[in-house]
Amino acid sequence: MNGDSSTATSDGAPIEIESGGLYRLLVDSVRDYAIFALDATGHILTWNQGARRIKGYEASEIIGKHFSTFYPEADVAAGKPDWELEVATREGRFEEEGWRIRKDGSRFWANVVITALRNEAGRLVGFAKVTRDLTERRAADETLRSSEQRFRLLVQTVKDYGIFMLDPHGLVVSWNAGAERIKGYVASEIIGRHFSTFYPEADVAAGKPDWELDVATREGRFEEEGWRIRKDGSRFWANVVITAVHGDNGKLIGFAKVTRDLTERRAAQEQALADARRITEAEVANQAKSQFLAAMSHELRTPLNAIGGYAELIEHRIGGPVTEQQLEYLGRIRGSQQHLLGIITDLLNFSRLEAGQVTYDAVAIPVNAMVDTVLPLLEPQAAAKQIVLESQPCPASLIARADRTKAEQIVLNLLSNAVKFTLPGGRVSVECNAVGNSVTIAVRDTGPGIPLNKQAAIFEPFVQLGRSLTSPHEGTGLGLAISRDLARAMGGDVTVESEPKVGSTFTLTLPRD
Repeated sequence: MNGDSSTATSDGAPIEIESGGLYRLLVDSVRDYAIFALDATGHILTWNQGARRIKGYEASEIIGKHFSTFYPEADVAAGKPDWELEVATREGRFEEEGWRIRKDGSRFWANVVITALRNEAGRLVGFAKVTRDLTERRAADETLRSSEQRFRLLVQTVKDYGIFMLDPHGLVVSWNAGAERIKGYVASEIIGRHFSTFYPEADVAAGKPDWELDVATREGRFEEEGWRIRKDGSRFWANVVITAVHGDNGKLIGFAKVTRDLTERRAAQEQALADARRITEAEVANQAKSQFLAAMSHELRTPLNAIGGYAELIEHRIGGPVTEQQLEYLGRIRGSQQHLLGIITDLLNFSRLEAGQVTYDAVAIPVNAMVDTVLPLLEPQAAAKQIVLESQPCPASLIARADRTKAEQIVLNLLSNAVKFTLPGGRVSVECNAVGNSVTIAVRDTGPGIPLNKQAAIFEPFVQLGRSLTSPHEGTGLGLAISRDLARAMGGDVTVESEPKVGSTFTLTLPRD
């Protein structure tokens, strides 16, 4: 044997390729991984197609240079490249994920593995280095984390839904903040107990909880309105949706359960019926609008239930490791979550504002802390559109008096609108100032702007002007109406200054503490 390997041409004729040559051909042809060799001092000896594609250098430009060329200046100054070689020499290999630099100066997020190479005598002769570009995966992870943060913020604002999971036998396996608020149990008190705990004794005796699970198993979902019991024994009128959750193999693995407390709405409906003969024509119109909003919210419960079920499924790793089916669930969550929760939140908030049911907890709020909380939530969305998102320094002494959750909701809405309507390559900035006895938070964008004769209309309910001419924008047209009403209820306001083809500035004004 001489170490050569044999293969054949397309017409069947045998050809001979040295095993070393075949290996080199294999490495050189790989495009998804940068694979190259370093000498014992870290200088580049070989260069494959993947390295050329990922890092941007031709072989003639990079061979002979030190591999620290690919590292950010701060890492080079800290001696990180040499330290990595020291670890690989001592332990046999080194692996990490971090930022690296391409030929054009751009950064990419890389998985790097460095393996020490030794000859038969055990002497170090160099290193093998394998690099993979994970920038897109990292961006997707960051988008997911940001999406989850926005989801939690929106849920905390609404606080109208208890969302939790049951196992196939009806035992509670997860518990969210809405469920704790509505039912009165903390997670440690209820997880592991049967969900019949929430039902009146007569319903339990009649086997109603198990019957509901049977219906959900057979038909995919169960929905009803009825009396339920809180921890303190009090009753509340609930809308309940139970959805069967199946694994990849079709086996039932549990149920997603969404509960909403409708006690106040039911009482309001009963009171409205009692007062029907005394309702004026204007009150009839307002009642019709409230009923419309309630009906619209009801129609959107099904997609909300899907969001809750899939979110709980992924969060608790039910079904084992991440699968293609779970990735599909994740796609549904991200699409439905942003659209449906935004619509439902706006509808419910607007309905409660109109009914005067919103309460405010005014406290002293450092304005810089409020901006720092909200701004990161929009960074992935801005980055995806290549929009510069920045905040001017805000004095730490600038303190507003407002309900923090509602103030952050307003800032989030103004920033979200600015990013949405600004074209790729544009700029969105936030600036805060003191004006007399007030503080202001101004959100500026370089979007298409709003004509002067349309600026008042954008604060009206259900109005969308479609500032972008390139794409439609989903939503209810309630965001600015809700933001202005919330601001005014806290003693402030939301105003706009805009110039077509230049941009818009939306300013939140709040009392100064």
